[in-house]
Amino acid sequence: MRNVAATKIVSTLGPASNSEDMIRKLYRAGVTMFRLNSSHGDMETHKQTLDFIRKIEKEEHTVIPVLLDLQGPKIRVGKFDEPIEIKAGEVLKFRHQDKYEGDVIPVDYQGIADDVKPGDKILIDDGKIQLTVEKSENNIVYAKVLTSGVIKPRKGLNLPGGTASLNILTERDKQFVEFAMHNDIDYLGLSFVRCKEDLQLLRGILDRNNSHLRIISKIEKPQALENIDDIIEYSDGIMVARGDLGIETPIEQLPIVQKTIIRKTNAVRKPVIVATQMLESMIENPMPTRAEASDVANAIIDGADAVMLSGETAAGKYPVEAVSIMKKIAEDINNSQFMRKNEFPATIRTEENAIPMSIAVSVADTLKNLPKAKGVIALTATGYTTALISECRPSVPIYSFCEDAKVGRFMQLFNSVSSIKVDDKNIEIDKSSLIELNEFLKKELEMEVGDCVIITGSVPHLMSGQSTNFMKIHKIS
Repeated sequence: MRNVAATKIVSTLGPASNSEDMIRKLYRAGVTMFRLNSSHGDMETHKQTLDFIRKIEKEEHTVIPVLLDLQGPKIRVGKFDEPIEIKAGEVLKFRHQDKYEGDVIPVDYQGIADDVKPGDKILIDDGKIQLTVEKSENNIVYAKVLTSGVIKPRKGLNLPGGTASLNILTERDKQFVEFAMHNDIDYLGLSFVRCKEDLQLLRGILDRNNSHLRIISKIEKPQALENIDDIIEYSDGIMVARGDLGIETPIEQLPIVQKTIIRKTNAVRKPVIVATQMLESMIENPMPTRAEASDVANAIIDGADAVMLSGETAAGKYPVEAVSIMKKIAEDINNSQFMRKNEFPATIRTEENAIPMSIAVSVADTLKNLPKAKGVIALTATGYTTALISECRPSVPIYSFCEDAKVGRFMQLFNSVSSIKVDDKNIEIDKSSLIELNEFLKKELEMEVGDCVIITGSVPHLMSGQSTNFMKIHKIS
């Protein structure tokens, strides 16, 4: 069994990495979760990639979570024969239409004329072209050019001021949701989330189909920041997606926005991923820049459960090297004095969570005084207490024993957690079980006689689904 990573690595698969051999290499280099991007590739390709992952999962005797990223309602300018050269100060016209006609630039978003108001920004091609709206009349938007440049066909268009008329799920997205529900996907990444109602729409589809899928909300729009507390509450996890977020949010505010989102997500025991351009230069180069290494390190210090590679592993020249370097950065930071360890969680105590919260706090406190402790054995049916223990940022790995592979994959994304699937949920703390546990810890986790572990679960059966009410210090013999 490989060493447990405190900070998890998410790897996006694509043309450079979606072969069985490369996926195996990426996993062994340190990847925790694989991301499939529905913006690229068809369902047949993604199904083949998923089959490779599940085959490797069995070979490695582990659980590997998979995130399917929904494309979302990306707005683009339409088609035209030649790039359009524009100069600062001139006024352009935009309208929802298919082709470039007269002097009106086509946009594929039907609600553009309704959603903008004078003073709003229009950003094209990742913000390279900036305009400000002067007026909207007769379904045409008039906007003054702020930065000279060239508008190319099918480039992305951002409206930081709002996209109220935009449906959060496109028809293509709905097809991929159906695909995810009927295949072994664990997480859906919901793009361009604005409010809890966007989440409720997707959650309703999943609930009506009795789906186990969990939702990671991608924070990319200013409206999401205004509603961040509601979005976190209705999500199973959060991704700080700095691509579009960095376009629609003033760049100088992005570091504070990132830290704020991470802190809020940590406080409610949900996993948070930091993504986009983490090791961007490694798409072409075998080593990252110093700034990129610092960026990864600071995201981890901020409290990110996971850091993500996008183009670096999907289309880059050095996918395995990118994972290896990210893993080294994470290991060094997690072993440094800058990381909080064995602290009490920020989660608010309630009558409902009082007992598992007390156990999580006791685990953290006990670890401070137990130098020979090598791990926490959390026997769980739902992962609830495991998440609480993870929020304490223990100084040792958390081994989450669970019967349900889906729960195991969910927990795999949390800081310091390694999920181990077991076949019998009716485990009890008796002599025979402890003997069996001793052998497992020595053989699979390379612990030694005299080492200690902390065991948590629920009595009488440790994985019964009841609230955790048991903690034991066990010395390996």
